[in-house]
Amino acid sequence: MRTLRIVMLAALLVVAAGSLLLWRSLENAAVAPGPHAATVRVHVRPGEGLRQVLGTLAARGALSGAREVELWLRLHGRNPKVRAGTYDIPPRASAAEVLAQLERGDVVLESLTIVEGATFREFRRALEAHPRVRATLRGRPDAEVMAALGAPGVHPEGRFFPDTYRFSDGTTDLEILQLAYRQMGRELDAAWAARRADLPVRSAYEALVLASIVEKETALPAERPLVAGVYTTRLRKGMRLQSDPTVIYGIGERYDGDIRSRDLQADTPYNTYVRAGLPPTPIALPGRESLRAVVAPRETGAIFFVATGEPDGSHFFSSTYEEHRRGVARMLERQRARARAPGGGAPP
Repeated sequence: MRTLRIVMLAALLVVAAGSLLLWRSLENAAVAPGPHAATVRVHVRPGEGLRQVLGTLAARGALSGAREVELWLRLHGRNPKVRAGTYDIPPRASAAEVLAQLERGDVVLESLTIVEGATFREFRRALEAHPRVRATLRGRPDAEVMAALGAPGVHPEGRFFPDTYRFSDGTTDLEILQLAYRQMGRELDAAWAARRADLPVRSAYEALVLASIVEKETALPAERPLVAGVYTTRLRKGMRLQSDPTVIYGIGERYDGDIRSRDLQADTPYNTYVRAGLPPTPIALPGRESLRAVVAPRETGAIFFVATGEPDGSHFFSSTYEEHRRGVARMLERQRARARAPGGGAPP
């Protein structure tokens, strides 16, 4: 009887020792540094189960043993919910650290930059061309896109904020458009709330239209309030805006880089040479500084501006037509001098 008890005790000790060794082995599999010496990129697809994800990690060299890690999770009563996306697994990250990263959804963020002054058409083309954006709107007309955004009947031009958007792999084009649409709404509301009381623009939408023209007329931050001031003064005086970018927008896809006399004389909604006031919609996606410029324009009495011909893209502002003509003459001479210079570069 005593011998039997000794045998049973010995067996229990063996089982306990084995269990302890197994426990330590599984703990080591979970918390020990991973086998990968370099960053490993892993893509987790929507709907993938934990076992499949662990297998992928092991196959890519980010785990030593998927089965051991799965047992370790069971022993601890854990069933982590990993999020879909693309992950960069840091060198030597342990299985526990990798799983925590996947649970948090610390995915690789892609980016898409929409520059100030781009059009909505260009925005859509950029979305379609991005390899990490999931296309759901390709070929659908703008009206359907706006309806999908919850803005049926709204003209899309100017309604999206130009910025750099960061997103996870597989984000849809609609989701990115939603971000840009909401951000422009916030930016426009903030600008309109800070407007001067005596402006000739009568609504936030009119400010958006004017901001899009300012955006296309100059890329220099210091000039935006001045350009806005010229157009504000013209609106006060009942003068036509005479903005080339509005004419170009009206030409659309037919624009080949030149504005011809017939273009300036054509009676179209976007020809501000023949029609008074603002065009019916924005002509581009204005940035924050252009929005701020039109609600706080710098009016100096200038009603004309023309490019100086300098490489910095600056303009000459004037309050009389005679001064404007002299500015145009200087710009043309500058262009001729550049063309005569060796190599067609800027003159000395």
